[in-house]
This record gives sequence, structure tokens and C-alpha cells, in this order.
Amino acid sequence: MQVEALRDLVVATLEDMKAHDIVVIDVRGRTVIADYLVIASGNSDRHVKSAAEAVAFRAKQAGEPPLGEEGVQEGEWALIDLNGVIVHVMQPRVRDYYQLEKLWELDPGAAEKLMREHE
Repeated sequence: MQVEALRDLVVATLEDMKAHDIVVIDVRGRTVIADYLVIASGNSDRHVKSAAEAVAFRAKQAGEPPLGEEGVQEGEWALIDLNGVIVHVMQPRVRDYYQLEKLWELDPGAAEKLMREHE
């Protein structure tokens, strides 16, 4: 499956699961860890967990099983690594605290400063 098709599958799944504030960040040429980051919010720990599980399940059905899953059981911040697309499903307060979108918009020096502020 091409990475763009996988990205679209992830977004469609998150939309089906009623995740909100879905953002896709193209990180090609900026990092080797992935081509796209998909960030979405869930309303509760149960919502975050079910949305992340649905993404992992549908990716696996499409022949792209996750390389890793983190935080799904806790439900505050779930990360699904789909090897080319990394998915973050977060509760709004967690998302607001870490501001991943802002981090990827910044130049590297500003990103390091922002990370130090949150330590």
C-alpha cells in the first residue's frame, strides 16, 4: 500500500470514529521516522483507545500491521506507528500541553527550546 493511501485510510478511520481536530503533517524531508504524522483528539480515555484500536485494526486489514503501539491502554495519548504514517490520538488537554503541531512548524532551535520549557 502506498503511504498516501495509508494516510487516507487513517484519516477516514479517525473520521468514522468521530475523532476531531484531525491534522495531517507532511514531514517528508524533515525526518526519517515517517512521511506523515496524523494527530487527532478524542473526548475521553475510552474514545482515544477505541479510535487508536480502530486505526490499528483497519491498517492490519489493509495489509499494513502496526510496527508499534504505545499508550493505547491508558487512553490519554495513543501512538500507532504504521511505518510511514505515525498516528497520535490524544485527549485535548494532553494535545494542548505538548502542542505537536506547533513543534513541527518551528525551526529546530525553537523546537528544542519549546521541549526544554516542558521538562
